[in-house]
Amino acid sequence: MTNLAATISVLQPHPGLFAYYDGRIPGKRLHGAHDNWLDDGAYKLGIATYALVSGKEAIVYDTHTSLDHARAVRDHLESLGVSRITVVLSHWHTDHIAGNAVFADCEIIANRLTAAAMETNRRKLENGDPPISPVVMPTRLFEGQLSLSLGGRAVELMQFDIHSADGTVLWLPDSGILLAGDTVEDTITYVSEPDFLTKHIEELARLGALPIRHLLPDHGDKTRIAEGGYGTELIHANSRYLQRLLSRIDEPGLSDIPLHTFIADHIAAGAVLYFEPYEDVHRKNIAAIRRAMNTSP
Repeated sequence: MTNLAATISVLQPHPGLFAYYDGRIPGKRLHGAHDNWLDDGAYKLGIATYALVSGKEAIVYDTHTSLDHARAVRDHLESLGVSRITVVLSHWHTDHIAGNAVFADCEIIANRLTAAAMETNRRKLENGDPPISPVVMPTRLFEGQLSLSLGGRAVELMQFDIHSADGTVLWLPDSGILLAGDTVEDTITYVSEPDFLTKHIEELARLGALPIRHLLPDHGDKTRIAEGGYGTELIHANSRYLQRLLSRIDEPGLSDIPLHTFIADHIAAGAVLYFEPYEDVHRKNIAAIRRAMNTSP
């Protein structure tokens, strides 16, 4: 049987912090040639989940895209001597919760909106392509903010309405490290809730106000993540992209403008790294916003 995690890489962007990266491999797909969430929403774009380790304890941030990936994460942690794992979910989307069953014996933390969305969408998740079955729910819920500690280190979970209403980021105030989930992406953010973009832009400003030194997204460039992550310029670039989309959404021919032209200034400044598969994300973003606004070019 094929191991879906055969191409996973274990990176260490900071001491005690591991990234489990897979995807962005030209021509390789995991689930099939047809459009599906695993390949087209995650693997093609590249995805990392994370683990913060101290001695025998670890906090796992998102459980990856498959049971195979989740097992690879857990096997690595156990090889380090970890025997107690706490899971934190960044939000309810498929590629972040698909491995939950591998951690079913662990505490799984999420905000209340994440749990509600998972329950509401349980049938959709269990019958998806590929399916997530069973859907393993969070065991501990919070609202707004939750303080944890790992080996005496402060770990803050903070709720943000960006990309998805139920976003949770993991903030390490001692080092300025932010595990950002899907609140930001490189090359551009994926618009999943087009009715609420104004709110998302406001929340990106709130996120950018944190004294962030190293930002690690779930979808980004493997080398940049391995070398320690991004700066707040990624937040500002994602925000400006959304603002630009909203201001030009009625513009004739907008869909014909390539992404690399639309955000040429962000690329030139090094705020983002251009990755061609995001051209399709860009076209889908335009279409989703136009549908939500009931407008046409």
